Amino acid sequence: MRAFIRKTLGTVAAVAAFGALAAGARAQDKHYRKQSDLPNPYRLVENWPTLPASMNGGHWGELIRADIDPKGNIWVFHRCFNTEPAGYATCVGRTEPPILEFNPAGQLLTSLGSGMFAFPHGFTVDRDGNIWASDANASESVLGISAKDANGVVRGEQIFKISPAGKVLMTIGKEGVKGDGPDTFDQPTGIAIAPNGDIFITDGHGKNDRVVKFSADGKFIKTWGHHGSGPGEFDQPHDISIGGSRNLVYVADRSNSRVQIFDQDGNFIAAWKQFGRPSAVYISKDDMLYVSDSQSNSTVDPGYLRGITIGSAKDGAPQYFIPDPDLAQADVNRISGASGIVADAQGTIYAADVGPHRLRKYIKAK
Repeated sequence: MRAFIRKTLGTVAAVAAFGALAAGARAQDKHYRKQSDLPNPYRLVENWPTLPASMNGGHWGELIRADIDPKGNIWVFHRCFNTEPAGYATCVGRTEPPILEFNPAGQLLTSLGSGMFAFPHGFTVDRDGNIWASDANASESVLGISAKDANGVVRGEQIFKISPAGKVLMTIGKEGVKGDGPDTFDQPTGIAIAPNGDIFITDGHGKNDRVVKFSADGKFIKTWGHHGSGPGEFDQPHDISIGGSRNLVYVADRSNSRVQIFDQDGNFIAAWKQFGRPSAVYISKDDMLYVSDSQSNSTVDPGYLRGITIGSAKDGAPQYFIPDPDLAQADVNRISGASGIVADAQGTIYAADVGPHRLRKYIKAK
């Protein structure tokens, strides 16, 4: 009886959330402004952060994600200062640490993860300050270099929970094993941690096109989604975020050019196309939705612009737009701009750029 009541209440909550979000989705064609018509009140902070000259001469390679820990420090997941293969740069054959911690002033505090990853991708920091990172590698060799670890096993297809000091606390997935089971992945792309510790993973760069949910201790709970373009289906789910006042699940369904919203049981609520072709998605506590588009151009999702669109996570109304710094080259560059995005409590935005090879910090004008 109790289980029935809980399920009923959960359904009622999902229906209520659907009503509000779907109303915004239905209204988008009527009144949502184009990105080019939205204001940009954000100012880029130049020369941030300070990358030591001892690290690749102070020059970034591809960055894939950024997040903020409970102390307000910024953690970055990057591809070991490499730029090849473009868009899929590898840590294979490199010894640089792919996880870096900076304070808000841009000073490097911590570096870790050397030798752990072949293809850094998904990344988040939980409320206890632990780091979650995925290795989406599926190749035995990259650039002619073996992707095998010291034990002769191909690195990749795993998610790691790591302490701020660099200790591996949990591993999900089987190293080098591709699959669609409860403990195997096909190039996992994004990670989100719910307030109760449940783990949500987008299994999105391969053929699985799904979300996989685990308990806080790493036990499989359920999976939802498969390849397609209908409600609750995916085509390259690239990032995932849980947040806002309702702690809903927002998925960057990139190749379907939409953000999909679910409750934490995987019940479909809405799909929004007004944010372009999302590579990254983040929801703040005050129900602001930050979406980065790094692929749109005149032939790919035409009508939308590469950049960061900020709007309401409640009704989907876009409010601001930050153009991609390389927007003029969108028809030339296959990918540019941010594949990772996060904002702090003051609305300061941090964008991790794959194509332009930089970490951007934006402050909102008062």
